[in-house]
Amino acid sequence: MRLNSLFVGIACLQRYVDAQNSSCSGNQSSLIAPHSNPWKSLTEDDSASVNDLLQRRFDLTGNEGSSRDSYVVQVSLQHPNKTAVLSYLKGNGTEPERFVRATLMFGATNSTDTYWQEYLIGPLPTTNTTNVVPLTYPFNNKEPGKTLVHPIYAPAEGLAFQTQLSSDIEDITKQLWNSTLLEGAIGLRFGVPFWNEDGRIISWVGFFANPDPGQVSSPTLLALGVAAKLDLTGRNWQDWKVDEWYSRGEFYNDTDSFRRTIFSPDYVKPPPNVNGDWTSTDQRGDPLPLDDLQPPQVESKINRRFKLDLKEDYVSWMDFSFYYGISHDLGLSLFDVNYKGTRVIYELSLQEALTYYVGSDPFASQASFFDSQTGFGSTLQPLVKGYDCPTHATYLDATFSDGNSTTTKPNAICIFEYDAGYPIRRHSFSPAAPHTSVAKNIVFTIRTVSTVGNYDFLIEYNFFYDGAIEVSARASGYISAAYWEGNTEYGFHIHDHLSGSLHDHTLTFKADLDILGTKNSVQKVELVPVSTTYPWSQGRVHNTFKASRSMLTSESSIDWAGNDAAFYMVVNKDTPNKFGEYPGFRMKRSAGTTHLTTKNSTNDGKAVGYTTHDFYVTKQKDTEPRAADAYNQYVPEDPLVDFSQFLDGESVEQEDIVVWFNLGMHHMPHTGDLPNTMFTSAHSAMRFEPFNYLEGDPSVASNQQVRIDYDEEGNVAFVEEFGKSMATCA
Repeated sequence: MRLNSLFVGIACLQRYVDAQNSSCSGNQSSLIAPHSNPWKSLTEDDSASVNDLLQRRFDLTGNEGSSRDSYVVQVSLQHPNKTAVLSYLKGNGTEPERFVRATLMFGATNSTDTYWQEYLIGPLPTTNTTNVVPLTYPFNNKEPGKTLVHPIYAPAEGLAFQTQLSSDIEDITKQLWNSTLLEGAIGLRFGVPFWNEDGRIISWVGFFANPDPGQVSSPTLLALGVAAKLDLTGRNWQDWKVDEWYSRGEFYNDTDSFRRTIFSPDYVKPPPNVNGDWTSTDQRGDPLPLDDLQPPQVESKINRRFKLDLKEDYVSWMDFSFYYGISHDLGLSLFDVNYKGTRVIYELSLQEALTYYVGSDPFASQASFFDSQTGFGSTLQPLVKGYDCPTHATYLDATFSDGNSTTTKPNAICIFEYDAGYPIRRHSFSPAAPHTSVAKNIVFTIRTVSTVGNYDFLIEYNFFYDGAIEVSARASGYISAAYWEGNTEYGFHIHDHLSGSLHDHTLTFKADLDILGTKNSVQKVELVPVSTTYPWSQGRVHNTFKASRSMLTSESSIDWAGNDAAFYMVVNKDTPNKFGEYPGFRMKRSAGTTHLTTKNSTNDGKAVGYTTHDFYVTKQKDTEPRAADAYNQYVPEDPLVDFSQFLDGESVEQEDIVVWFNLGMHHMPHTGDLPNTMFTSAHSAMRFEPFNYLEGDPSVASNQQVRIDYDEEGNVAFVEEFGKSMATCA
């Protein structure tokens, strides 16, 4: 009998080991999405056919680098209207037709300026009779869909002007730095958006040193302490000129006065910031103790616990599922986010990333960078395994429209689970029934990294066992520094002749929540200090605090309350739970968030209306799909999308509503930002958490928990593993 039992035990053990080995293969599971992806990027054939159609329809000259050319600037998927998609998602309608947004450049003539015009093409696939009409409904500028573009952005005019400028100021640059603009040791950085000063188009340019070929890319650290005011008025580059100069607190109202000053015998040149070890990210300094040893590795050979439909860009993990899309401007966006089989978010996406500089020198004072113009999709980086993401992550290519074609970036998206390193919940109880209950905190992440100019942005969407969804943004890379001239109000002195230029990062996101349907409200619960009595206090006053409940009634701009003394939830008043409370999702900051400090920006005008508060609540409209447009910076006084017009007082009580929220950082760089700003510090995040949405904590459904029972002496009496398999591989 014992022998038989032993054989049975060995057989069971072998089956267990075989089962574990089979689950240690690291396989990626697949599934079939419930429907096709309405937000999927254009195919190569889509882009090519649209480009050919536009060439024929408008007889375009092609891009030869001149502001007088006419050509296709950009094609991209025009996302279908939500009203059309919802019917399809419910199974009550056909798949929405696919349309293309195309930006066409129409070159300058003797009587007209260069401008870009937006067109809507479709439905796909194209034919000789496909509609091509002006795209106007997403825009609210004076001539919807039309953007005036300065000719300096055309390579031919820009290069011609800078060549002439290099010659005109050659004696100045030789005197100061023994180089010219054309020789390449020094370069210009243009202040944008351009200023309109009494009809004159102005850009202050800062002079920066260029690292030698083969050295690290650190020109934004190498400020040289001189700025020049360019008058760029007019369509002809021959009319552009240098007007004024600035250096180390001194203003010169013309080039001749600046020239006389720097050639005078008593003039002291501004010492340059010079590239060196301090700008390099390579290892240097005394090694850290034991750092030569391999650190703990985050690896996993077990089968992936999430499923993908690579054809439809569809992801499923635990109780969550969603589609994703990639665009040139915005990078990764999520759509139709379902939790426990019900949509909770229709769209979760970046809208714009504004970096707004301030300073006593005019270049820093003018610099505002609208990073979607360069593009979060176009600058996606191949992710480095084991560094950008865990080695065991699933790496996916990203396909998006770029110019008039479609391109694919390899390994630009990573998807993975990880253990957060602390429990999602725990409790130890005694004395009646001593035990400890503790559950793992497993997080599911989809992540990208975009390098937009000097900054690297790590954008990720995280999902949790408790039903929460988090949006997280981090920034690293080289700061855009200023020359140190004792300007303590605008930065710290961080290197020999360098100031850490003060700036704000504001990353605006759209969250179109649908809580148990599209008709939702925003509930506010404010914590209010009060002095009050109770029936049992016998007239004695108690100083305490209470919760004051209210509902937003109309579209609003909102800042987070001091001391976090107010909660905001998107709820459905039509579906109260069995206790009479409204089910919803709470918005909660999980890392610091900021909005733009400047009020009534004289730099950016109406182009940054979405940055002035922490978040906004508006009624959803198909005519207001995005808070900003990538081309807003070109005409800030009349941008394609003026977000302030979204807030026109409409009701948000039991309506389809959108939350536009800001992540960001106030960044006053210090010595620790050299050579690079760190992701650990430059971090901002927001969570959307179930709030009275479920009957209890959903994480109890996970078997990734343990209960340990103890006897009266404190010894382990029983361990409950809740039936989970125990993988033996690492």
